[in-house]
Amino acid sequence: MSAPIPRPRQQPDAVLTDIVDYVLDYKITSKLAFETARNCLIDTLGCGLEALEYPACTKLLGPIVPGTVVPHGAKVPGTQFQLDPIQAAFNIGAMIRWLDFNDTWLAAEWGHPSDNLGGILAVADWLSRSALAAQRAPLVMKDVLTAMIKAHEIQGCLALENSFNKVGLDHVVLVKVASCAVVGQMLGLDREELINAVSLAWVDGQSLRTYRHAPNTGSRKSWAAGDATARAVRLALMAQKGEMGYPTVLTAKTWGFYDVLFKGKPFAFQRPYGSYVMENVLFKISFPAEFHSQTAVEAAMTLHAELARRGKSAADIKKVTIRTHEACIRIIDKKGPLHNPADRDHCIQYMVAVPLLFGRLTAPDYEDGVAADPRIDALRERIVCVEDPSFTRDYHDPQKRSIANALLVELKDGEKLKEIAVEYPIGHKRRRKEGIPLLEAKFRTNLARRFPPRQQQQILDISLDQKRLEALPVQEYVDLYVI
Repeated sequence: MSAPIPRPRQQPDAVLTDIVDYVLDYKITSKLAFETARNCLIDTLGCGLEALEYPACTKLLGPIVPGTVVPHGAKVPGTQFQLDPIQAAFNIGAMIRWLDFNDTWLAAEWGHPSDNLGGILAVADWLSRSALAAQRAPLVMKDVLTAMIKAHEIQGCLALENSFNKVGLDHVVLVKVASCAVVGQMLGLDREELINAVSLAWVDGQSLRTYRHAPNTGSRKSWAAGDATARAVRLALMAQKGEMGYPTVLTAKTWGFYDVLFKGKPFAFQRPYGSYVMENVLFKISFPAEFHSQTAVEAAMTLHAELARRGKSAADIKKVTIRTHEACIRIIDKKGPLHNPADRDHCIQYMVAVPLLFGRLTAPDYEDGVAADPRIDALRERIVCVEDPSFTRDYHDPQKRSIANALLVELKDGEKLKEIAVEYPIGHKRRRKEGIPLLEAKFRTNLARRFPPRQQQQILDISLDQKRLEALPVQEYVDLYVI
């Protein structure tokens, strides 16, 4: 019997090589990108610290086997855990996404590029502690910020023109791909190994969005990104050991990603990889609310004050009309029962009703105790959404990237209040000057949840100083967050 003729190895898909060449070769020079990455870092870690107040989150944290401590392992901020980099990535990733209160990217696909910090910080800390043990130089925080910028860019540029939600896939596939690429670079993978790693991320089974939508909305949406970034670390480590890749994972006929999961449509790209996404990322500063509702909540807060000025309250409201954009209606326009906090923080009617009633929207407002107030559901029934095509156009316009909402309140006595329209949320690039002091105040609040005053000040002193932070060894920065 004759020996089979070996097939020549196929050239990898351009999407793979573009990502890998960017990660390996592109030098970040944007001062704005590094400054924004530092703000993203502190906001993301702060949100993780706040999540530690919620047992639903903390029950998932720690080692797989209780009591396990990994020598030279990665430490989990705000805890005493020291774990292998895969489990540490899950822990950090779950913490920072739990309350849906940090940065966001909105385009054809939505997502939270800071989710990648789970894998980035875990691997950077582990590598740094291992290097010190071997008497080698550790990584510094500028390496972390660089990896954040590149992970933001990969996830965000893939999201600009490609809607994974329209084919039922969750955006955490992009977290897995972006994390795998930047973590692989940190691990020292060569070009072929890194192409293999990124291909493994694409070939994985991908998460369905069903846990974000009725009738299945649930808490997996709060740990899905932690799962994705941890999986990315695992795949990068496998590629480091020589595990093979799949060069045409996207384009292979019948069996590739495009044909199986993307209705045969290849990815489209609006721009080459650079530092655009980090420079334009959206911060959640004022409200722990799904980002498409941020401007609606801001408008509702204004209307609450106006009602009080007139001697009226939410009880006097007959109807609220939310003029909004298409993505908002598709994701968070919900009627009927809401079953848990994960359901409530993705319902625009709930997120508008609470501030109209109480003049606030905080993370505890999604819990069962507040949601049991019958006035909330009664007001939800009187809130309707309508699409404004101009809002939808400006949402997709790369020069604007607005997330506009306008609220019109009609009272039971027939009077209509002046419509309140908010085009850009306070976390938008166009409102950075206004937003950054509030973001820093939010960080201070979150530090105070977990640490004594002296430790808070130590973290603040280094975190708010760009030059000092960038030069600091990674493990020294992470150690500041250990309790």
